[in-house]
Amino acid sequence: MVKRLRWLERDFDFAHLSVGMLPYLIERLRGAPVRLEEKLRPLPPEVLTARAGGGWSVQEHAGHLADLDELHEGRLEDYRAGLAALRPADMTNRKTVEARHNDAPLERLLDAFRTARARFVRRLESLNEEEAARSALHPRLGKQMRVFDLAYFVAEHDDHHLAIIGEQLRDSAQ
Repeated sequence: MVKRLRWLERDFDFAHLSVGMLPYLIERLRGAPVRLEEKLRPLPPEVLTARAGGGWSVQEHAGHLADLDELHEGRLEDYRAGLAALRPADMTNRKTVEARHNDAPLERLLDAFRTARARFVRRLESLNEEEAARSALHPRLGKQMRVFDLAYFVAEHDDHHLAIIGEQLRDSAQ
């Protein structure tokens, strides 16, 4: 199997994107909770909460996706306010670490992600072309990111965690 790039090793080039890509990205974002639910619902709690190699469990990855939609929505506020730079992410992931997602029922985590993501998608859908093309500096990447680039970035982040979950599930089945 091909080794996955770590999230912080990824370099994002947004040149291939245009504002007209936003509807496609919205559909990708809207589908992430469904894809997550499909992967996790049939699994027993001992598989969902097992930690592999000192990393997060499958369930903690799921909770993390819900945790981050607050950041994504905050960044939409940054664009709306015309800020030069987007708010930074907490690279320690304190919210996820302190949330104790392994102690929560899976349905609550899936519900939280579905609800948060629906809110984020509604906000993206309400934008006109001018609003969707607003730009601000992404603090970690050190490059300008338009709203539709943010949508792509979030969709890629979803897929990053879904890929990790897939790896963990394959490893646990062996």
